[in-house]
Amino acid sequence: MYKLIIRPILFLFDPEKIHHFIFKLITLTAPFFGWFNRILFCQNDKRLQKEVFGLKFKNPVGIAAGFDKNGLLIDQLEDYGFGFIEIGTVTPKPQEGNPKKRLFRLPKDKALINRMGFNNLGVNEAVKKLKNRKTKLIVGGNIGKNTATPNNIAKADYVYNFNALYDDVDYFVVNVSCPNVKDLTKLQDVDFLEDLLLTLKSLDKTKGKNRPILLKIAPDLNTQQLDDIIELIAKTKIAGVIASNTSSGRENLTTSKQTIKEIGNGGLSGLPIKENATQVIRYLAQKSNKAFPIIGVGGIHSAQDALDKLDAGADLIQVFTGFIYEGPQLVKQINTAILKRKSS
Repeated sequence: MYKLIIRPILFLFDPEKIHHFIFKLITLTAPFFGWFNRILFCQNDKRLQKEVFGLKFKNPVGIAAGFDKNGLLIDQLEDYGFGFIEIGTVTPKPQEGNPKKRLFRLPKDKALINRMGFNNLGVNEAVKKLKNRKTKLIVGGNIGKNTATPNNIAKADYVYNFNALYDDVDYFVVNVSCPNVKDLTKLQDVDFLEDLLLTLKSLDKTKGKNRPILLKIAPDLNTQQLDDIIELIAKTKIAGVIASNTSSGRENLTTSKQTIKEIGNGGLSGLPIKENATQVIRYLAQKSNKAFPIIGVGGIHSAQDALDKLDAGADLIQVFTGFIYEGPQLVKQINTAILKRKSS
C-alpha cells in the first residue's frame, strides 16, 4: 500500500515540506493510532535483543541521525518498530542551515541528495524533548559544530553539546564527516580527532556514567584513512564507529547528469552508496579483527541489505533513506529476517 499509493502521492510534493508534514501528522495521530502502528510494524521478540558497547538494544534496527534532528518524535518512533533512535545532528546554537531548496529525491536511483547544513533548534531544545520522553528505547545524541564556528575552536562546540546532552542520551556520535557543512570534513584530520575524542573521553570519566562515544565516518575514505581510523580508536578507546555518513560521490547514478548538475553539491544517500558503505564496514571489521562495534548505515532498502551489513561486520544497523522509499514496514521486514535466520 505504501509504495503503490502513499509514496507516489508524497513524492508529488517538495521533500522537505513533506518531511515536516509527516512529523505533524504522526504527532497528531499517535494518541489514536499508536496501538495500530505497533501491531503493524513492531516485532517483539526477546531474541532480537542485543547488547552492544554496554547497552541493551530492544532490536538491532535504529533510525539514523538526520530524520529526527530535534527529538520531536522520540516516543512515536518506537511505534514503528525501531530498537533505538539517534537524534541530531544538534549544535550548541539554533541554526537554519543552508538556503532552500536543499533536499532532493532521485527516484530512479532510490536516493536522496541533501545539503541541509545541520539545521536544528539547538541542543537546549533537544534536551527539553529528551527530558519529557516516555520511551525507554536507547537514544543516541549526534553532535556537531555550528556553521559559524571556526574550525580552530570547533572543539568547544562538541564539548558544549556533550555536557548539555550527557544526562539525557545513552550514547554519543561525533559527526565530523557530513559533507553539507562548510569545511566540516576538514575536521577529519587525525590530530584534531584524537584531541577531541580524548577530551570527550576525559569528560565522560569525570561524570561517572560511562556514555559510549562513537565516530561517524564517510563512505568515501580510502584504505589508508580507514587504517588511521582503526589506529585512532585504539588510541582513544572510544566505543565504536558508525559507517557511514552520506557521500560526496556521484558514481553509477541512473539519474541524468544534467539533473545531478542542476541539483549541485550535497550528500548522497540511499541505494547508490550501499556497496561502498558495506565495504567500509567489512574492511574495518576484518582489518581490526572486530576490535570495536560498528553501526552500519547506508543504502539499506531491504531485509537482505540489512543482513549484508550484519554479515560484513556491523553489530547494529540504521535506516533513513530506505525508510522513506520502502515505507515503515521495512523495519519489521528486517527484524523478521533476523529472527528467521536465528531459527534456521
